[in-house]
Amino acid sequence: MAENGPGQDPEGMDEARLASLDERLKAAQDAEAARTAATRKKPDKGYSQGNRVLTELIAGIVGGGLFGWLFDRWLGTSPWLLLVMLFLGIGVAFRNIIRISNERPE
Repeated sequence: MAENGPGQDPEGMDEARLASLDERLKAAQDAEAARTAATRKKPDKGYSQGNRVLTELIAGIVGGGLFGWLFDRWLGTSPWLLLVMLFLGIGVAFRNIIRISNERPE
């Protein structure tokens, strides 16, 4: 009598309910993975290109200015090599920025 008491399912029903629950859980996990896959993309190429452009611009100006200042100190030609190297650094930075902007976005 205890086997067929109220609130208890026959033994075969437990396995079917668990299998059904596993299927629904798997479907819900797959749907959640598909929904969040769009938001977990890697960063945009435009964002990384913007960082590269900023880095090139800063590095060109600072690098040219630093080398020009060092050569001026070493050769005693102040401020001419500083100005030449600064403009050279700016030119190289702009050339690299143009090269970066011509890359094809993915």
